[in-house]
Amino acid sequence: MDALKGLILSGGAGTRLRPITHTSAKQLVPVANKPVLFYGIEALVEAGITEIGIIVAPETGDEIREAAGDGSVFGASITYILQDRPAGLAHAVLTAEEFIGGSPFVMYLGDNLLRDGISALVDAFREHEPEALILLTSVPDPWHYGVAELNGGSVIRLVEKPKEPPSNMALVGVYMFTSAIFDAARSIEPSWRNELEITDAIQQLIDHGNKVESHTVAGWWKDTGQLADMLDANRLVLEDLETRIEGEVDAGSRVEGRVAIGAGAVLERSVVRGPVVIGANSRVVDSYVGPYTSVGQGVEIVGSEVEHSILLAGVEVRNLDTRIEASLLGRGVKIVHSEEMPKTLRMIVGDKSEISIP
Repeated sequence: MDALKGLILSGGAGTRLRPITHTSAKQLVPVANKPVLFYGIEALVEAGITEIGIIVAPETGDEIREAAGDGSVFGASITYILQDRPAGLAHAVLTAEEFIGGSPFVMYLGDNLLRDGISALVDAFREHEPEALILLTSVPDPWHYGVAELNGGSVIRLVEKPKEPPSNMALVGVYMFTSAIFDAARSIEPSWRNELEITDAIQQLIDHGNKVESHTVAGWWKDTGQLADMLDANRLVLEDLETRIEGEVDAGSRVEGRVAIGAGAVLERSVVRGPVVIGANSRVVDSYVGPYTSVGQGVEIVGSEVEHSILLAGVEVRNLDTRIEASLLGRGVKIVHSEEMPKTLRMIVGDKSEISIP
């Protein structure tokens, strides 16, 4: 089999993570202080795939280009491919046809995380040489996903977000194809969502007698398109955190468990209970930071408690009477307690925000 190329889809609007994604691509929202997109790039490189195309949308393409660059920092070469409209995964595949050429390739959804990477999957694809190899996992809510109907180990039918799922085996956001997928994608019609579905294109391969294999995912997998999944992915990644103290921890502070503290960060009279990652140049003063929390760069937490949350760069949290928990705070967000009278709430809140006040 020829050398594989990689194709990462990074063009989605991220409507389920608004308001964060009103101003940032969902694939750049960090998990354990690393953009989700970077995990996908690193997984491809680890599997020996270094020629990578990234599908981007007009609205977020520049931001993604700036973040990932030419790929050299990852040991890869990145080409950016503009998808002019969100018309489905099979449409994205066709958009990348010139980049892919006749090469076999891995398609990786840019907001997905796999605990054990894709090296074993790539090895199986190279060994068996099917026209498509899909990754499956058992889920409790298969109607939210593309679902596979299996006969033994063979894939006999795929259905996108079915109202009556034929199984609980959902397609994980990693696919492997030969160039046969291009003709299959050209032969399908838009779905009820007015999109060219990759499940329909793979079904075309099956219907025309092409070899389509499936593998069940080993380890955990997360689609980080919703807040709960983003927080869960953050928790799972932090489970593998290694302690690294590069900042300053004063004598009045306690660091417990696995904690990574970036250069220039300062802890004063505070308790940090891992797994926790604290970004460079952040300050934690008279505060508690609890397990499964990621604190970005330049964050200030003063006189407050935070747990099981993601705080992006530049967040300021001051003198709160109530612990922040299971929250995602966007860049530069300020949450402060005010003693001014009258006792009113004053806030600027973006579209689709959610605030819970005890």
